[in-house]
Amino acid sequence: MTTTSDDLRLAADFTPATYDDWRKLVDGVLKGAPFEKLVGKTYDGLKIDPIYRRATNAGPIAGRAAAAPWQILQRVDHPDAAQANSQALHDLENGATGLEFEFSGGPGARGFGLADASNETLARVCDGVHLEAGIMVALNPVLGRGNAGETFADLIEARKIDPAKLDLHFNYQALSTVAVRGAATVPWAEYEQPFGKVVSGLIKRGFKGPFALADGRPIHDAGGSEIQELAFALAVALAYLRTIEAAGVDLDAARAAISFRLSADADQFLTLAKFRALRRLWARVEQACGLAPKPVFVSAQTAWRMLTQRDPYVNMLRATMATFAAGLGGANAITVLPHTLALGFPDDFARRVARNTQLVLLEESNLAKVSDPAAGSGGIETLTSQLCEAAWALFQEIEKAGGIFAALEEGLIQKKVVATRTLREANVAKRRDVLTGASEFPNLHEADIAVLDVATAAPVSLVDATIKFDALSPMRLAEPFEALRDKSDAILKTSGARPRIFFANLGKPADFTARATFAKSFFETGGIEAVDSEGFADAAALGAAFKASGAAMACICSSDKVYADRAAEAAKALHGAGARHIYLAGRPGGQEGALRAAGIGEFVFAGGDALAALRDAYRRMEQA
Repeated sequence: MTTTSDDLRLAADFTPATYDDWRKLVDGVLKGAPFEKLVGKTYDGLKIDPIYRRATNAGPIAGRAAAAPWQILQRVDHPDAAQANSQALHDLENGATGLEFEFSGGPGARGFGLADASNETLARVCDGVHLEAGIMVALNPVLGRGNAGETFADLIEARKIDPAKLDLHFNYQALSTVAVRGAATVPWAEYEQPFGKVVSGLIKRGFKGPFALADGRPIHDAGGSEIQELAFALAVALAYLRTIEAAGVDLDAARAAISFRLSADADQFLTLAKFRALRRLWARVEQACGLAPKPVFVSAQTAWRMLTQRDPYVNMLRATMATFAAGLGGANAITVLPHTLALGFPDDFARRVARNTQLVLLEESNLAKVSDPAAGSGGIETLTSQLCEAAWALFQEIEKAGGIFAALEEGLIQKKVVATRTLREANVAKRRDVLTGASEFPNLHEADIAVLDVATAAPVSLVDATIKFDALSPMRLAEPFEALRDKSDAILKTSGARPRIFFANLGKPADFTARATFAKSFFETGGIEAVDSEGFADAAALGAAFKASGAAMACICSSDKVYADRAAEAAKALHGAGARHIYLAGRPGGQEGALRAAGIGEFVFAGGDALAALRDAYRRMEQA
């Protein structure tokens, strides 16, 4: 007998479950606690419910062509043109379907990049690269550092290649560049005419573009939110649209001259919804211009701010999740930042991993086979709509201020980004936003990571800038913890040992293991090595063990019940043995006065400011 899937109606044997049924079960578990306890919030204040009903009347958002893979881009950013060429050829031979040219001083160069945009440099980098073979080439010209777009166009003409056959993205991004620099040599009104002239000139030469890139990365790099990134990118795109049309380009051709780029990070659902929201938002702009919406080209780059120097292999996992989300969100092209980029110039292994991250998701997981797979998902559809509504409101606020350049001059955008960044940094400091390997689960004995010996380039200095405003400066979330680890490494190098803290574990392992494990992660994220111990029952033995450890500080670890009976006695023993500062793992509760009187100086617990405590520990060690 042949059985088909239609015969396996397993759900028919169960009573249909409803949302109300689920709520009753949840309320039973909450035992009177408010349901809002389960509702999360984004940095924009958007609510994330624990469960959603299916979205009805929701269709897929037009993006990539049906079942079409996204383009796998690899950065071309070695300062030496010959080395850059060698890497580009190797990438193309091993799975990359496109190249992204980064130039020194650009907003996304991350300290590296091609040394210049001269004809000689570009010709050397492209030696042996078959530009007309269907690969995507994305240039990222740097404002004020030569016109890489026109130089590359000259190279194409010299090779007698039909420009219409190229998948060439010029990616002029003047507004994003000045936002990162916090300075401009002239007002935007004076830059519009030459900018529009360059674009219209390339169109007349037969290039199909796109030419202008509305890049949202500066907001994300600076610690901003999804809504801020979307509104910024939308406002930048509209400014370019007006400029290109003013240069005499037909409005329909002008909108085709624009593409977008967003950051993709490890927050899967927000990243996925953000890419979907951008397409809806741009379609609304097109409608307002009297145009029938067409799918716009949207590229993604894995986020700079989520990269860590410590335990950088975790960056592979972050990049995988970011690529997964951007790909399902409809990105047309994705660039994965190599996992060692925060440490230095990536070697061949790091570049290979960046390529293969995408190849596995495309070729083995087949992520591109379904168009907009999140369509109809109650959670994703709700989040997409929320992002659209809030981003549109901020976009309108930017327009009321006079457009994106005026809003930057006014500081409207920067103030909002700084507020979000400050909150984000506070959550990182308190380890509410976890950075595995940096703020949680550190490895003080990790091996050195290989990077190439390539010097970083100095940032562009605009000495002739006549307009200055607050810059959207890039940051990485892990930097404060990495600075403490660097300090620990320096002490190890000069003294032969890291700073240490002795764990005064009281009672049985069942009493102290949980808090000792927490405290070990807490202190070692700052490079302070934990000296563990057996459980102590005798104060004199505890004092002797502390003296023998060679540590300057101690942390008492046990259960609340044991603390009530023995913490004060243990603290006095540690103080008598020479402990400069004594911590206790856990909240003090009603015993705080007595514990402090016994010599305990600070309490470490989940949700406390770990960075402040660790910095204070170093300060105390330096004063000793």
